[in-house]
Amino acid sequence: MAPAPTTEDGGHERPWYRKKRVILLAAALVGIVAIAALSGGDGSEPTPEVTASPSPTATIEEAAPKTEESPTVDPAPEPVEEETVDAKVEEEPEPEPEPDPSPTPDHSASQTQAIRSAESYLAFSAFSRKGLIEQLEYEGFSTKDAEYAVDFLAPDWSEQALQSADDYLTFAAFSRSGLITQLEYEGYSEKQATYGVDNVEVDWMEQAALSAEEYLNYTSFSRSSLIEQLKYEGFTDEQATHGADSVGL
Repeated sequence: MAPAPTTEDGGHERPWYRKKRVILLAAALVGIVAIAALSGGDGSEPTPEVTASPSPTATIEEAAPKTEESPTVDPAPEPVEEETVDAKVEEEPEPEPEPDPSPTPDHSASQTQAIRSAESYLAFSAFSRKGLIEQLEYEGFSTKDAEYAVDFLAPDWSEQALQSADDYLTFAAFSRSGLITQLEYEGYSEKQATYGVDNVEVDWMEQAALSAEEYLNYTSFSRSSLIEQLKYEGFTDEQATHGADSVGL
């Protein structure tokens, strides 16, 4: 038996069959050869294993058949009973019979002209009955035609007196009694003149002051003489005194 090999340091090296790594490698080779011999000895091919994968389950949506929605139809309205309405025919009112026109007075041509002239005067100024007749006579109408025209028109003479009183106060100063006298002079009756003066808007104190001023514009007066003149014109003592005071006397 050959002596065991020694190592460089003088020790003995282990034999190969005692090395565990070599033994294991040899055993593995023997096993591989044996398996190969067994598998190829009967000449049949190995049957591969087939692992069947489960078939996917198809999910089918059962779609409900879509039907077209029929349009919503409102139910037919219930029949309404037609109300029987009596047709009211508006009857045109029968024209009222025109009143018989007043009989036109049979004026003569001269009377007609006198009436027209009197209407024109009354449209611009106030007159008493007497004053209007005289005015028409002045225009050349006869007294008969003038009186006929004035009486045919027949205005309210009291209202004419009131208008005349207002006209006079526009142009001059008067006392109450002095204005009544002036209207009577114009042909108004005392009653008509009094009505006109008592219904006109006037301040007699102011009239006395205006009258005093008018007198001093034409001539000179002392205080006492001016007061006496105003009293003569119809102003009361109080009104005359106020007039003298207003002009500084």
